[in-house]
Amino acid sequence: MKIAELDLPVVHHLGSAPPVWQAPVDAAQWRLAAERAGRLVALWGVGPGLDAKPARTDAKPARINAALGFDDGLLWVELEVPPEGYPDLARLWPCATRMQRAAADLYGVQPADAQDRRPWLDHGRRPEHPAAADYDFVRVEGEGVHEIAVGPVHAGIIEPGHFRFSVVGEKVLRLEQRLGYTHKGVERRYTELAPLEAHRLAGRASGDSTVAGAWAYCMALETAAGVTPPPRALALRATLLERERIANHLGDLGALGNDAAFAFGLAQFSRLRELWQRLSKEAFGHRLMMDAVVPGGVACDLDGAMVRRQYEQCDAIEAEVRELRRIYYGHAGMQDRFISTGRVDPELAARLGLTGLAGRASGQARDLRCDQRWPPYDRLAVRPAVHAAGDVASRVAVRFEEVLESLRLIRALADALPAGPCRVEVAVPQGPAHGAGWVEGWRGEIFVGLELGAGKIARCHLHDPSWQNWPVLEHAIIGNIVPDFPLINKSFNLSYSGHDL
Repeated sequence: MKIAELDLPVVHHLGSAPPVWQAPVDAAQWRLAAERAGRLVALWGVGPGLDAKPARTDAKPARINAALGFDDGLLWVELEVPPEGYPDLARLWPCATRMQRAAADLYGVQPADAQDRRPWLDHGRRPEHPAAADYDFVRVEGEGVHEIAVGPVHAGIIEPGHFRFSVVGEKVLRLEQRLGYTHKGVERRYTELAPLEAHRLAGRASGDSTVAGAWAYCMALETAAGVTPPPRALALRATLLERERIANHLGDLGALGNDAAFAFGLAQFSRLRELWQRLSKEAFGHRLMMDAVVPGGVACDLDGAMVRRQYEQCDAIEAEVRELRRIYYGHAGMQDRFISTGRVDPELAARLGLTGLAGRASGQARDLRCDQRWPPYDRLAVRPAVHAAGDVASRVAVRFEEVLESLRLIRALADALPAGPCRVEVAVPQGPAHGAGWVEGWRGEIFVGLELGAGKIARCHLHDPSWQNWPVLEHAIIGNIVPDFPLINKSFNLSYSGHDL
């Protein structure tokens, strides 16, 4: 369905690359828009917050926002929450449950008929909510059933998250996650930063997606300001984004080999990723390319020699990745661990809102670079990698194919790198303004909803696709054995930090 077919009374066009509209709605329109949408991209609250002291008598009522995906773009709807609560979206989109629980913790807004009202970000650290520490996990009972509690502190360097397995022997009957341990007040922090500096925070919300996060924020600021970055800047941003995608896929392919007891794969992909990141540092000043995307464009340009070096590196990396793919696919022990493990079939993926690379491995043929092509992707003809089996093997295959496609895109960008400046000035609007950013990061869709007022950030929400995908991991493990969880978990490789803003 198209947004225009909703016939909403007031719709503001925020930008056309990708196309985004924003509309204030009442409860009935909120429900209608959600029912007609193709998917839920993000949901978040807006308000003074429960920790705002003393309470302001002039504070606006709390609002609930949703970014909804349609055939022709994104619709950002905003509802002033009535006293009885707002219509529950979890009945339409199960992935909304945790987003609604987070909004309740932060702003005290609840759906009128929510089934799950447990706290999400509140872990009992607030003096007024000590009971939140006694989390009510779902219990599985029966002969031979026992629980395995893992985390929140782990043996490695990963961030904290608690996983409660209900098992019989080694077979997993149910997994329940409790996250939110790394909540750090990012949305509040945005309001304390100058609009022209906040891209640095967006690039640090989840360090493995620094380019995608910063681009989404800058896109939101630029749409609010009515600014279009120059063509050369957009081509360089796409180069950065594809380099980020490749770096993460190389790392994950090595880790997946290691989790399947194939240390050779870890060694080879770690070597390739190291070479890749060393050139990223030479070209853009940082191994992860942090702070390379800035309002109005990019922070540094590439000369002809560096463009050629990147081109040559793409050729060298491609040859090795193709050979490693042949080895992975031909390794009987590894394929035995990958095939049929952690399966999410296309029907379940669609119902739960699985997105990004994990969604494409389960038949969800969505990629913003193809579906909502913003410059320079409108001239690159991206070929999406889509598989239907939905198992670890499919998620590995998507990674291999996306590496090869991103290498092709980087060379195509180098072949036709536009001349001209790589940055323009951005004048921050002094009146009220909204902006939105929507970017296909390596993990999936990253969305930024930005509200400006008096030249400052009134509110900024950054949404990581891990919100959609963490709940699906609970389903992917069912029926598998406990030792396969690290492999299944790594095949998704979701973000704690980007999720616990």
